[in-house]
Amino acid sequence: MLHLASGIRKPTHLCWSLIIGFCVFALLPSCTKPYKATLPPDLTNQLNNSLSFSQIKEFPEEHKGKLVILGGQILSAKRLTDSTELIILQLPLIEQREPSTELTHTQGRYIAYQQKFLDPATVPTGTRITLVGELSGSVTQKLDETNYTYPTLTIKQFKIWPTYSSNYPGYAQPYPYWGPYPYAHPYWGPRGRFYGHYPYWYW
Repeated sequence: MLHLASGIRKPTHLCWSLIIGFCVFALLPSCTKPYKATLPPDLTNQLNNSLSFSQIKEFPEEHKGKLVILGGQILSAKRLTDSTELIILQLPLIEQREPSTELTHTQGRYIAYQQKFLDPATVPTGTRITLVGELSGSVTQKLDETNYTYPTLTIKQFKIWPTYSSNYPGYAQPYPYWGPYPYAHPYWGPRGRFYGHYPYWYW
C-alpha cells in the first residue's frame, strides 16, 4: 500500500514563525486606532495640528487659547491649591501618538496643569504622557542657576503610557513597533472606563 502522506513535508519552525508573524501584522490595523480617532469630536474639531512645539515655545503668548497635542516625559508633579502642576520634558510623538523615548530629541520643557484632582504619586518622574491641552501663555521659573520660560497649558485629556524595561525587545527595532504590544495593552480602553489597577485613563 502506498503511503501518500510520507511525501508531504511538515512545516518547519521557521515557516510557522513566518506564518504567525504575517497573521499578527495583518491584524494590527484592526486592533489599533490612531490617537486622534480616540478623541471626542468637540476636541478633534478644535485641534491645531499645524502648530509645532518650537513655535509654541518661541511665541507662547501669541497662541493662547489654541488646542494642541503634546507628548513628553514628566520631570515633576506638584499639587497646588486648585490644580496639579506637571513639568514635562517635551518629546516628539511617534506611532499612535506615543511619545518617543529618545530624550535627546526634546525641544524643551513645558508646564501642564490638571484642574481635576490628580495625585502626584500616580505620575512619578519618568512617566511618559500624551495630552490634549489649551495653551495659556507662559511662566518663568528658576531652573538650576538660570531663569527658564515654560510654555503653559491646561489639560483637557491625557493618556499615560506603560513603562518599559531597558531590555524590552521592542526598542531593538525601529519605530513603529512590530507586534500588538503595547497597543493591545490591557489599560487601553474607552474614555471613562478603568482597566487593570491604573486610575487615570481618559481616552
